[in-house]
Amino acid sequence: MSEKRSKYDTDPLDPEFVRETEQLGSAARETARTTNEQARLNPDADAPTRRIDDVLSQPYPSVFVPPTQTPTPTPTYQQPTYQQPTYQQPTYQQPTYQQTAPTNLGRTAPMVGAPHGQQIAPPTSRPVAGVGIPENLALVLPYVPFYIGMVGAFIELLIVPRTETRVRFHAAQGLALQLAMLVISFMLSFVGRLAGSGFGGGIFWLASFIFLIVSIVRVWKGEPHHLAPLDDATTWLYEHVKLKK
Repeated sequence: MSEKRSKYDTDPLDPEFVRETEQLGSAARETARTTNEQARLNPDADAPTRRIDDVLSQPYPSVFVPPTQTPTPTPTYQQPTYQQPTYQQPTYQQPTYQQTAPTNLGRTAPMVGAPHGQQIAPPTSRPVAGVGIPENLALVLPYVPFYIGMVGAFIELLIVPRTETRVRFHAAQGLALQLAMLVISFMLSFVGRLAGSGFGGGIFWLASFIFLIVSIVRVWKGEPHHLAPLDDATTWLYEHVKLKK
């Protein structure tokens, strides 16, 4: 009767041990052979690994760009278009001035109130009521030097009616100017006698003569000639020097 043996008994003297060991080793070798080992054993067989030229032919993905996203294209800069504004030259309209005398005169004097250099209606050659001389001569007569203008201006204020406002205004202003020059000339002459020199009086006489000539030319051409420092004296002479009826 044979002795009962368990599956863990591995007696090397057992004749079945050698056969079972060989069978287990053969199965283990067949199982342990991988695909690569089979390829090494058979060089002519297709290699299961990828060839290096196939790997190089494919692009290598960037590590900075996720494989599921595409790079955002850089926006191109578009030069802004500038439209030149249209500028319209403003048109200048020459202001109109109303030739009026000072308010204290209460009359209309065409030569007063216009800006310097503005051309107004030049005097005409029509006869002036009261004196019967042309208007252009009646206007320049009060500015004639050598006391002639003073006498002529006084006569015009006496006999020229108030309807001739332009003539009466220049007569009053010319008379005021002649009287102011006469007073200053006497004062400088007196000072010159005290100082023993008449140089100051001579210079003033020359300047007064030139100013009277310029006044004659401006009034003759119809340019405005208004002496603002003499307004008070001109107003008084305009109102009070006249013939009593």
